[in-house]
Amino acid sequence: MYTTNEKLTQTLGYCQNQRKYLETYLEDGRLPISNNYCEANIKPFATARRAWLFADTPRGAFANGVLYTLVESARANELDVYEYLKHLLTEMPNNHHLEDPSVIDSLLPWSKELPEQCHLKRNRKKCLKH
Repeated sequence: MYTTNEKLTQTLGYCQNQRKYLETYLEDGRLPISNNYCEANIKPFATARRAWLFADTPRGAFANGVLYTLVESARANELDVYEYLKHLLTEMPNNHHLEDPSVIDSLLPWSKELPEQCHLKRNRKKCLKH
């Protein structure tokens, strides 16, 4: 069993030995010092992975990755995930994207051409004028 001093000594030694790697995040000011946000977003998928029986093959894992990417991209672009996926599943079968891949651009989560129902409804507080 380690005492507090031994653990602290080990931790400081690790930090000193790994300093150049630990400071890598300082090269880009946009990077967070913690990955808690990413882990919090991944947690529901990691927790449910046993329930996803279709992900036990490479094709299933690929499909799972595609779904995860769609959901997280929609969330990052402030879309209603359900409405966005419904829109994709309605539009994709009929849009001839195999003949003309540029058609996909209008379905991307950041597209200005997405219908209004795909966007989250935000209640905005109104400023009171005095």
